[in-house]
Amino acid sequence: MSHPFDERGAELRQVFFESAQELLQSLNEDALKLEKKPDDGETIRSIRRGVHTLKGDAAATGFRELSELAHELEDALVPELASSHAAVASIAFFAADLFAAMLAAYRNDSPLPSSAGLRKMVRELSAKVADVTSQANKKAKSGSEGAVWTEYENLAVRNALAQNKNVYHVTAMVDAHCAMPIAARQMLLNVMAGLGDILGTRPDDSSPRAATTFEVLLATAELPEVVISKSRIPTIIANVNVETLQGPAELASDANSGASSRSASQAAKAQAVETATQPATVASESLLRVGADRIDAVLNLVGELIIGKSMLQQVQNEFARRFPKDNLRGRFADAMAFQGRVLNDLQRSVMKIRMVPVGQLFRRFPRMVRDLAKQCGREVEIVVSGEDTDLDKSILDAIAEPLTHLVRNAVSHGIENAGERASQGKPPHGTLRLNAYHHGNQVIVEISDDGRGIDAHNIKTKAIARGLLQPDEAARLSDAEALQYVFRPGFSTAEEITEISGRGVGLDVVQSVMHRLKGRVDIETVPGTGTTFRLKLPLTLAIIKALLFRVDRRLYAIALNAVAEISRSSEADIHKVDNHEILQLRNQVLPLVRLGSTPDENSPRAATKIFILMIQVGERRLGLIVDALEGEEELVIKALDDQTIATDLISGASILGDGRVVLILNIPAIVERHANSRPQEVAAGLLLAHSGQGQFSAETEVRQ
Repeated sequence: MSHPFDERGAELRQVFFESAQELLQSLNEDALKLEKKPDDGETIRSIRRGVHTLKGDAAATGFRELSELAHELEDALVPELASSHAAVASIAFFAADLFAAMLAAYRNDSPLPSSAGLRKMVRELSAKVADVTSQANKKAKSGSEGAVWTEYENLAVRNALAQNKNVYHVTAMVDAHCAMPIAARQMLLNVMAGLGDILGTRPDDSSPRAATTFEVLLATAELPEVVISKSRIPTIIANVNVETLQGPAELASDANSGASSRSASQAAKAQAVETATQPATVASESLLRVGADRIDAVLNLVGELIIGKSMLQQVQNEFARRFPKDNLRGRFADAMAFQGRVLNDLQRSVMKIRMVPVGQLFRRFPRMVRDLAKQCGREVEIVVSGEDTDLDKSILDAIAEPLTHLVRNAVSHGIENAGERASQGKPPHGTLRLNAYHHGNQVIVEISDDGRGIDAHNIKTKAIARGLLQPDEAARLSDAEALQYVFRPGFSTAEEITEISGRGVGLDVVQSVMHRLKGRVDIETVPGTGTTFRLKLPLTLAIIKALLFRVDRRLYAIALNAVAEISRSSEADIHKVDNHEILQLRNQVLPLVRLGSTPDENSPRAATKIFILMIQVGERRLGLIVDALEGEEELVIKALDDQTIATDLISGASILGDGRVVLILNIPAIVERHANSRPQEVAAGLLLAHSGQGQFSAETEVRQ
């Protein structure tokens, strides 16, 4: 196995691995297009361009085996095969998988996989290419069509035209009395080279036509009259014809030979497609590839600046109290306001860098769905929307595995085979939809199918059989509560174990990842119609605007946009119904969650006013009982490990400008506790969280 050894080579390899993954993704996407439309020559051209780029990059990086294999495949891919060889898509899929395995072997310094299977397919395809080429040569000899220029010659034509050069198709007839036709060819090439750049020539020396006709693609600043006068060599070149090209040479040659297989409108459309791809190539040159760790480092520094701004704000407030009439007070305020504006702009800019479109994740699933559907004997069409929805890069990476499990389950469990669907009056092919959109301070990712749906009664039966649920408990469960059992470890509704599903591994991963991200997953299903899994994710895990409040003299915070309303009330207004505290608010009953201890009826605290923070998560509304409000603050979220905070009710912590540590509540987890009739556990969980806060505070003081 070939490897470069210097440090620069190692850095080059890393860049190659990243770009190669994008090339393989594009190869998969093009193969999917070609499978649906095998007569699309442009898609084969796109595949060939991707393989050509991979070949060159692999050669430059020192991966000789991959470069040679890509070169063999590239030679076998010609657009003319599209209408007569539909197996090109299968070869592209096979090649994408093999190239990916080779890249993994290069990364891990392990043995390369066998390429015998792909080489055999390439040889068969090459034989087809040879047959097509032979037929083309016969047509050329009969004079039925002119020169056909290669893709790279056409690319050179487009580049020359983009540089505002004149591009001519020069056809020269060798004088019938010329004794040395090969010398005539060389003399004409010398003349052309003096006029500009030669982009292509036809035919080659071995062709019988070389003795009579010679064609050249010439890029020059000269006028056609100059080219003609310079090219007419007495007793050598009898006649010269110059045609000005306005687009790719293959289109012009087709149109002028009288044997075009495409209409003028088709040619114009093809030229428009080629032209439309030009800006994308130019735009890609302005992209800068930066590692996520570097962006995280910048974001962390921005977070420290925000903490510094809070410290300065504290100093400014203290200065204003001590010296209310000092002239520096106004200058202090102006400087702080200016710094705040710049820091806010810096924060937004860095956050935008961290945000990436969900389409980066979605684009891997069409190939996966295609392979799974074939393996399961189903017909599945995938529909993707909302690809431009932005999400924090760290969150996007974290949901890749959960989303994969949900997609696999939808294909293997949800969507029926063609016969079963036909018996239910459904179309033979199922539809799997991926969608993403913003909703408030969250990003919603939906995975929907039009399959058999999930039967809540079946879930209860399976849960009882596995000892996860008692029959009397099952009778009291609602359908929505029963559906949550699909996220239990080891739970599966599959009747048989296959390579794809049935082992009860997968959906528990979805639930655990969502808890770690402080998000949630909901299920919406109709038996016989379909199922939707809805992932609700925070926009980012970095910086939030928060509302600070106190409970039992402890400091907490929640995201400001999670608070729908703030009300003043008293303990006397709170009532208990079935051990649940409620409040009558504007003729509506508001369920309450107590974040602290319940005061004794005779204590002074029971007579004081309290605050109710109304929050809404989905369709659920809750009121959080708090003692006092501390104000609004911009907080930099610091992640906490399980050793520091051993409860999911806390999503993180932050440091205020005066050095105090504040715990940030995980609202979805609190709502879930209330929904499971365990609101009394919230106060106990927060007390447990505060018992571990001292360690975090001590670490913070050392760091500062």
